[in-house]
Amino acid sequence: MDTMRDRFAPVVTRLLDEDPRLAVVLAEIGKDGFAEALRRHPGRVVNVGIREQLLIGAASGMALTGLRPVVHTFASFLVERPFEQVKLDLGHQGAGAVLVSAAASFDWPAGGYTHMAPGDVALLDTLDGWTVHVPGHPDEAETLLRHAVAAGDDKVYVRLSVQSNAQALPVDGARFRTVREGRSGVVVAVGPMLDAVLHAAEGLDVTVLYATTVRPFDAEGLRRATGTAGTDVVLVEPYLAGTSTAAANDALSAVPHRVLGLGVGRAELRRYGRIEEHVAAHGLDARSLRERIGTFVAGGAVRAGA
Repeated sequence: MDTMRDRFAPVVTRLLDEDPRLAVVLAEIGKDGFAEALRRHPGRVVNVGIREQLLIGAASGMALTGLRPVVHTFASFLVERPFEQVKLDLGHQGAGAVLVSAAASFDWPAGGYTHMAPGDVALLDTLDGWTVHVPGHPDEAETLLRHAVAAGDDKVYVRLSVQSNAQALPVDGARFRTVREGRSGVVVAVGPMLDAVLHAAEGLDVTVLYATTVRPFDAEGLRRATGTAGTDVVLVEPYLAGTSTAAANDALSAVPHRVLGLGVGRAELRRYGRIEEHVAAHGLDARSLRERIGTFVAGGAVRAGA
């Protein structure tokens, strides 16, 4: 099966053919995938070289002229390194763009910590008005890329990963999807975390919601799920643990509730190893998730019955 990033360049190349307003801005990374697009649309495919601040600045300038720029590089170079430009050149100037990342939290462990970005979504949370898509399968990535490009002049972040669920689900670019229903808690599985969550939830009486669009946060969808499953909520995110706990707390502010945020820990793992080793070390494998989710929802049941 191809990866989300394998799908990215062909999809955007087709969109360049269809939409004369679309442009692509690269910083060396990923340029080979756009060789044919550059030949067909030399004025709308730009490679700025290894200058990530310029990457965002150039995209902002294009947006201010009426273009819809799609900007691509590794997440650490797209969100973290040029964050001032994301804040000012896009946000402060009211310029829209589609930022499409690769490498996610630890997709290329051999690249070291410079190529890891578990804090990217949390960092964008400090800014106003961003839509954030976290697909869990290449088919979903294609759908959400199309949503992002078509989103007028909005600021959109699409987080691609080599980690993937086995099957794609229908996604609408807005709401959480109910995958299974229970009565002892709600587990929100974000993007590529769904398969591990479903394995972890076997035998547990919990509702599982699938989130591929995490900003805006589907507060109404979470409230609706807790109406029948109770207000113990576990968030399982493929980036910094706790990134969405504030959003979940706000959604449930009118009722007593508990929220557990699971994700990538803050401690840097300096023995880079393989992706699977990082997943296990952060407790995001199915076995660890089952223990953590089961203990949490069982604790809520004990207190409720006391």
